[in-house]
Amino acid sequence: MEQLPLPVRLRADALFASYWAGAVNGEPVAALRARQPDPVWLWGAPGTGKTHLLQAACVDAGTSAAAYFPLGGEARLPPEALAGFASRGLVCVDDVDRVAGDPAWERMLFALWNEAAELHTRLVFAASAPPAGLPWQLADWRSRAAACVVYQLRELDDAGRIEALRLRALQRGLQLPAETADYLLRRMPRSLSSLLAVLDDLDVAALAAQRRLTVPFIRDALERSARTRP
Repeated sequence: MEQLPLPVRLRADALFASYWAGAVNGEPVAALRARQPDPVWLWGAPGTGKTHLLQAACVDAGTSAAAYFPLGGEARLPPEALAGFASRGLVCVDDVDRVAGDPAWERMLFALWNEAAELHTRLVFAASAPPAGLPWQLADWRSRAAACVVYQLRELDDAGRIEALRLRALQRGLQLPAETADYLLRRMPRSLSSLLAVLDDLDVAALAAQRRLTVPFIRDALERSARTRP
């Protein structure tokens, strides 16, 4: 089958080295890094890093040997977008729960699975729930999804969030003092994705002002941002 062009770009920071697994997510990360041949199903709450890990797996496999499909957000890919990509060494399908109950999508996922099995292509799926917790309509696909090796990604505790922030800061060439990380944790939304986004914005502001990420600077930057917000 002819492959449709994909309007999807991998995030530059989506690497295994930039994902803080902590004490709770080491097993699924190890399975992805080991390139486990069995189909893998990652599930967890928003902000646990499902998209990050799927894209990191694609980068690790080599972008020319992998394909990443996001089924949520604004992409709105048609089922035909998956056609022909089982010839890659790795196919990652993100937000697969978004198409549960859609007969056309379930038939395409079933076909992808069968073709991937013949070609020994690795499959990785990500969703908000395990396979048994989704309202599949196609019995054949339900049985295939249930055959995946399932891993739950768990939310980090406060100590883990701080370590994730420090890792992001280090990779951006920043020093994030403990009191600064603690200040962000107490004042900002507690989801890790929100905290990392705030840190990225503060890095830009600190670079422009030629300042370090101290608590006074962050407090002033956040206050300025709040005043200019519509």
